[in-house]
Amino acid sequence: MSSEILIVRCGVVPYEEALVAQRWLIEAREEEAVSDVLLLLEHPPVYTRGRRSTPEELPMATEWYEAQGIEVRDTDRGGRVTYHGPGQLVAYPIVSLKPYGDDVHEYVRRLEQVAISSLAEHGVEAKTIEGLTGVWTQGAAPGSAAGAREARKIGSIGVHVTRGITSHGIAINVNNDLQPFEWIVPCGIEGCRVTSLTRELGAEQNLDRFADTVIAQFGEIYDRVPTPADPASLGLDSARLGVA
Repeated sequence: MSSEILIVRCGVVPYEEALVAQRWLIEAREEEAVSDVLLLLEHPPVYTRGRRSTPEELPMATEWYEAQGIEVRDTDRGGRVTYHGPGQLVAYPIVSLKPYGDDVHEYVRRLEQVAISSLAEHGVEAKTIEGLTGVWTQGAAPGSAAGAREARKIGSIGVHVTRGITSHGIAINVNNDLQPFEWIVPCGIEGCRVTSLTRELGAEQNLDRFADTVIAQFGEIYDRVPTPADPASLGLDSARLGVA
């Protein structure tokens, strides 16, 4: 029988607040005080540097980015530099890997499939590219960074595992401003082109409706029953999650 996953739709949440929420949930999940949780949210403009990031990925000084209204934050997820902003859907699963044989690679493959299947439901074909992280639109032969320059990146993935509990996750560009990606080296790939659901379809898309699709696809691909949850029921007050 499929087990439930609690769905919390958080609105726009500052990046540091989201980190606090995830750390809290990891501890609660490890102690079996809560079930698995899927947080769905947006961030105010922020660049996040993963564990493999290098200084060259942010070619301007931190002060320059902050003058554009974009924070710069280090984080413990895998991957390199990426951008988050309003209109981008971020999904953070706080999930025990035990039902998946503690196989991190299998977990990530399913996360990629959640993004690919969700985009397909909204009319955009996407794929992974061998040797590169994230999800890309169709249009390039896989297997090289050069090929990636012919495709367009639409989703970024970066996860962290703490004692068998996942955090961080996937960010999919829906309606967000893409200009900030041009001021960095996204994911460490020179010449990487970034796109969004809105750009691919030529019309603004409904982020809440896309979030509904992501929830449904997550439930199907991970064999879970999505169950809406109140943040207070998880020990997370509204201030911590940044919701009204």
